Amino acid sequence: MLTPPPIGLYVHLPWCVQKCPYCDFNSHGQPRETPFEGYTDALLRDAETEAESLDGRTIGSIYIGGGTPSLFPPPTIDRLLTGLSRRLPLGTDCEITMEANPGTFELERFRAFRRTGVNRLSIGVQSFHAHHLRALGRIHGGGEAAQAAEAAREAGFERFNLDLMFALPGQTVTEAEADVARAIELGARHISHYQLTLEPGTAFHAQPPTLPDEDTAAAIQEACSARLAEAGLERYEVSAWSVPGEACRHNLTYWQFGDYLAIGAGAHGKISDAATGRIERYSKWRMPQQYMARAGGPEALAEHYPVVAEERPLEFAMNALRLTDGVPAAYLTARTGVTEDAFEPALSDAEAEGLIERRDGRVRPTERGLTFLNNTLGHFLPAT
Repeated sequence: MLTPPPIGLYVHLPWCVQKCPYCDFNSHGQPRETPFEGYTDALLRDAETEAESLDGRTIGSIYIGGGTPSLFPPPTIDRLLTGLSRRLPLGTDCEITMEANPGTFELERFRAFRRTGVNRLSIGVQSFHAHHLRALGRIHGGGEAAQAAEAAREAGFERFNLDLMFALPGQTVTEAEADVARAIELGARHISHYQLTLEPGTAFHAQPPTLPDEDTAAAIQEACSARLAEAGLERYEVSAWSVPGEACRHNLTYWQFGDYLAIGAGAHGKISDAATGRIERYSKWRMPQQYMARAGGPEALAEHYPVVAEERPLEFAMNALRLTDGVPAAYLTARTGVTEDAFEPALSDAEAEGLIERRDGRVRPTERGLTFLNNTLGHFLPAT
């Protein structure tokens, strides 16, 4: 029996000052006359349509991603959040996260964002070393990255994330450890630490830089993980560390196979219907002008398709087994609508290989299962 899971809202603001060479997100260079207000109008029209899928649930989290959402003027963000609160039932403790880049911040701007109701920032630092930032095509320097974190705290954000990348072109273990140490020193209670990968369609994929070899990348990850643990941060997901209680609620919704509405150009959503047992994924038109012209009706959907029963064990595992503590075993059936038998023999085989464990009513990956996550997930591939 499919049980409606918790639900969040993803809002995509697609513009950046410039496109980074490693980025495969749906982001676009900022036009001279950026249609902040017209785009916000489209988002609110879209939200009215999305509200029809809530089935009595309240929104537990909002994540404003991009692009560079902090390019939007604070009064426009205020109008957006006010408009969303009038169209959607928001939980009383709704977590509202907004992404921000160090190259687009000012202290007063951060304070203004805090007043709009944003209560968590996710700051894309990537590195504190100037030469690595230049190699990544970032528009900020190491000093600006540190200032952004300090400004977030001074502006009243008790919770802010710092995102770091590792295995950067020419990066040493010592340099990567220094990045992590600086993020800890700046008081970040949540640090995302993920490896640079060369994604298709990016400038780096077309002209690959020289990256550290696999042994060096593994040594970087091991050393940085130890440093994070020593500082009292816990690894709760493959690439995410936080002090206890500070995990990103919106991302947990994804990883626990929850639902999320999606508004904005290229935004992706997932919705479950308990009455019919249907689970659907969908996306909106990628180009901002296309999206703005269609938002507010079914034509805003660029793509939508059901997640069929045969695919649900893999879809579930791809999310839940990223979490170090896994998920309650009851979620396997309640959030997929398939029987326990549909997860066998994948669970038994993965358990026999020491990749997962079933204990205390939970299914969780082992340390080996996290390290070799692709091997773990391979057990859940649908039969051909």
